[in-house]
Amino acid sequence: ITLACFAYLYGKLSGAAGREDLSLLAYLTRVFTGVDWWRWLLLMVPYSFFFFLVDTGVVWRVVNDFNSRVRYRDMLPIRGSSYILSILNEQVGKGAMGIYLNRRYGVPGWEVGSSMLFIMFCEFYYLLGWASIGYWIGHDSLPAVFSWIPWVGLVAILFFALWLLLFRGKTQLASAFRDRPVFKAFREANLRHYLVVVLMRSPALLAAVVIYTLALRLFGVDVGFVQMLGFLPVIFFGAATPGPMRTVAITLWVALFPGNQEGEMAAFGLVQHNFFIFFNAAIGLIFLRRANRELFD
Repeated sequence: ITLACFAYLYGKLSGAAGREDLSLLAYLTRVFTGVDWWRWLLLMVPYSFFFFLVDTGVVWRVVNDFNSRVRYRDMLPIRGSSYILSILNEQVGKGAMGIYLNRRYGVPGWEVGSSMLFIMFCEFYYLLGWASIGYWIGHDSLPAVFSWIPWVGLVAILFFALWLLLFRGKTQLASAFRDRPVFKAFREANLRHYLVVVLMRSPALLAAVVIYTLALRLFGVDVGFVQMLGFLPVIFFGAATPGPMRTVAITLWVALFPGNQEGEMAAFGLVQHNFFIFFNAAIGLIFLRRANRELFD
């Protein structure tokens, strides 16, 4: 996947550099030197801390609902230190949280895994929900491929209804499936639990719409907040794809945005996603000593 993304980006960037009669290096150098990086940092650093607090709140709420009573401030080192492993992949970080909760609070591993799966499940619907809202508001300014979003949303709603029926119903036909330990959170969850996670996560996305819009303008790309609301959830889907450097998300910035600003979009995607994961890992370093002490002592 990563090699295919880099091949696509190389072709698009080389073409853009050729149109301006520049080498690829000169073209990208011009893009990077044209950004006010101090203003960009003033946007990204507060947003990263805000995302960390919201993200920790989501994990704290789910763990308290389905596993064990843990204070929010005690959840901060658990979530923060897991960002270090999330450099590799977000799901690896969730696995690390599972090990931490198992060893620190004695929560059975399968039950913690169930809570992590529940969060991932809700994240899909949270992103799809905001992508649908963004398409409904600003579909005229989005590429034609976004017309698939309502159909994907319809299928997802039908699947969710069947999923709730499976775990909240009394039929014995699927009892062998739903009674497995890894589905503990889904057995205990009702509609309120799903909505709480989606609502708690939403401020992070709405803040990202504002921050990413303002940051993209620093790269010379004029985009509106409504248009960004349509793009950003789809790109965040790409960011969840396994692979180094979040290459799928970077590629989506180039592929989905119209116009001939491939260099600006590739540079933006590269620094935006990689700063985010590495700065979050730096936040995790603040809590790493405490996390290691609680985990191994």
